[in-house]
Amino acid sequence: MSKPVCVITGVGPATGSALVKRFAAGGYRVAMLARDAERLAEVAEAVPDAHAFPCDVSDAAKVDEAITAVEQNLGAPEVLVHNAVGGAFGSFLEIEPQVLNRNFQVNTMGLLYLARRMVPAMLKKGKGAIVVTGNTSALRGRANFAGFAPTKAAQRILSEAMARDLGPKGIHVAYIIIDAVIDTPMQRQRFKDRADDFFIKPAAIADECFHVAHQDRSAWSFLVEIRPFHEPW
Repeated sequence: MSKPVCVITGVGPATGSALVKRFAAGGYRVAMLARDAERLAEVAEAVPDAHAFPCDVSDAAKVDEAITAVEQNLGAPEVLVHNAVGGAFGSFLEIEPQVLNRNFQVNTMGLLYLARRMVPAMLKKGKGAIVVTGNTSALRGRANFAGFAPTKAAQRILSEAMARDLGPKGIHVAYIIIDAVIDTPMQRQRFKDRADDFFIKPAAIADECFHVAHQDRSAWSFLVEIRPFHEPW
């Protein structure tokens, strides 16, 4: 129980797994939250100090159950990285309204459920960090992102409200905008003609999340943007 505990949501084969590896390498016991229990088990087997807690973060009761299990088995978390994401493509005329609601439940309400459950213990310690992974949809709504962008914008605003509330109490909240195509097999197939440096590496995203979670209190960031060096913006 000497190592600090980090909770990471949305542990998949790309950014989520990279986050688990980075925080485990940084000395944390990592609690992994995602719906896919089989995938979590595979990561837990491959990464020392990574522990699986299957959970749908859009369900408040499931979040409470998972964090209770984390506390009982690993200890009270000091860091939360909310990486779980619900996404969809289509114009506002094309998407089904329930798609927007479903994504809102994962992206925004999931953050609220997690924070409300975990922050009281952080407040008792007088320290903690909450890092949320976002993207450019948090800043602008494009035509075919109607089922996604509103939820990420709401997530960013919720994060900012939390940061303003919790910062003076010793808890650092930050929002990282990933302005890039993440390097995954699916995206490599989609962008076959692009060079390697077109993509952002999951390990590089994880490095920045770890850095932000450990910034000195005299120089905390809230909104952080990361992108490949030649990305137009």
